[in-house]
Amino acid sequence: MAVRTRANARLPPEVNRVLYVRNLPFKITSEEMYDIFGKYGAIRQIRIGTAKDTRGTAFVVYEDIYDAKNAVDHLSGFNVCNRYLIVLYYQQSKMTKKLDVQKKKQEVEKLKEKYGLDSNEPAPAAAAATTGVGVD
Repeated sequence: MAVRTRANARLPPEVNRVLYVRNLPFKITSEEMYDIFGKYGAIRQIRIGTAKDTRGTAFVVYEDIYDAKNAVDHLSGFNVCNRYLIVLYYQQSKMTKKLDVQKKKQEVEKLKEKYGLDSNEPAPAAAAATTGVGVD
């Protein structure tokens, strides 16, 4: 049985040095994050979400990709203050898709305002199709 070394181990394509951590306690400190994640390797940076919509999340950037993989393997489901951590690899494509959806919703709302459409009432053609009454 051959033992693989770190140098020639193949990693899945989604593995990278940046981790996205969810379900963190809102009052966790940077020092506590360094204590938890620092056990698995050298950390370049930790960013904890402080805004209303980013609280309970953080980004952890490791110096080495193998340290990041080790942290994901060991800390996914780890209990911190009665909360189970969700540790994922950061995938920029997924994050930008969320932003694109938000931008599209904003554009639709602007167009509705511009053309005087209320989101709760159906368009005249749709109303005529459902009631059977023609629109003149």
